[in-house]
Amino acid sequence: MDKITADMVYEKLGSVVDPEIGIDVVSLGLVYDVKVDDDNNVFVKMTMTVPGCPLAGMIVADAQNVLEEMKGVNEVNVQLVWDPPWSPDMMKPDIKKKLGIES
Repeated sequence: MDKITADMVYEKLGSVVDPEIGIDVVSLGLVYDVKVDDDNNVFVKMTMTVPGCPLAGMIVADAQNVLEEMKGVNEVNVQLVWDPPWSPDMMKPDIKKKLGIES
């Protein structure tokens, strides 16, 4: 069995897009933590831009689904967290520039 790495998980999560903004969750800084254990179980902590995000359930489900499709992945646990609160500072610099947000 090939070992799944956190980098592989981040790369796969890069295909999960926030439909309201049209940018992936990794570039937006919404993925706080990725862990992969010795049995290729994947644990992800992520957040949304705002606690009342109407698409949170869909985005989390998308993340869960794309990770479950990864060859070699055993179980996937995507947890939605609110601490620390998200801020635009968490976005990749090129995304901030694209959105016109000054750092």
